[in-house]
Amino acid sequence: MRLRRVTVLGASGFIGRYVVKRLARRGAVVAAVSRHATSAGFLRPMGDVGQVVPLDAGITDEARLAAAVAGSDAVVSAVGILYERGRQRFDAVHHRGPALLARLAAAAGAKRFVHISAIGADPASPAAYARSKAAGEAAVRAAFPGATILRPSIVFGPEDDFFNRFATMARDLRVLPLIGSGRTRFQPVYVGDVADAVLAALEQPAAPGQTYELGGPEVLSFRELMELTLRETQRRCRLVNLPFGLATLEAAFLEWLPRPPLTRDQVRMLRRDNVVASDALGLAALGITPTALELELPLYLDRFRRGGRWRDADRAAAYGPPSR
Repeated sequence: MRLRRVTVLGASGFIGRYVVKRLARRGAVVAAVSRHATSAGFLRPMGDVGQVVPLDAGITDEARLAAAVAGSDAVVSAVGILYERGRQRFDAVHHRGPALLARLAAAAGAKRFVHISAIGADPASPAAYARSKAAGEAAVRAAFPGATILRPSIVFGPEDDFFNRFATMARDLRVLPLIGSGRTRFQPVYVGDVADAVLAALEQPAAPGQTYELGGPEVLSFRELMELTLRETQRRCRLVNLPFGLATLEAAFLEWLPRPPLTRDQVRMLRRDNVVASDALGLAALGITPTALELELPLYLDRFRRGGRWRDADRAAAYGPPSR
């Protein structure tokens, strides 16, 4: 389908900004919705063809969201949080917000709706994060039956909160913890491939109503990911096994920090592998060849190898300000 106007909720976030860039390059008018419009302002001067219009709206702000989706051919829900703080709760961000957006998109006559969820979404999960993702999927499908749901594994890229976090820890500490002995398996997927999957889901005739699980070409354990991080940053740290019970105890204190490095809910998530199911539709079904970690990881972990620090000003100049 021809995309003339697309509304993207979470446009200034890690995945959202890549989606906006691709849509603008295709000439679409993009309503870039963020809780703080100023945080999406950096999307405008990206040198792309098309027009990006930052709009200020919260995930449950019905009046403003209705205005944002009005006249749009398609709507993309790309909001998500890794931990709860203040009014940012899993149920609001992952469930009630996307449900409202899907209902408004259907009422506005949008032809496509793409919702970014996560591998591991499960109503029976012990983790609140995973339960809220599953509730969001169900609510989106109820309001917009033709919605396409994308479930990525951990997403990597220059602004990611995974490799950057552990590279920083490796620079500043002498040990890195391997929760649950580091046996949990992941299938890291490149942020550009996730954005390409969003575009494919918006355009391909077979995508409506489907669920796709997105993973890269390799399945690696948590230990292997830490070893890879240390190799790329040329850091020497001891990898220390941390049993789930002890990790849960430590997380009970760490999760009170402003930006917690670990929460009890994340420990619960680490008890299950985070890989594409053998019978799931994936990137290949969308015509996308997954990008290998080894092609992208060295490009943005290089600053840690050089011993430098990525200041907020450097990040903003290269990729825009951090999402809020």
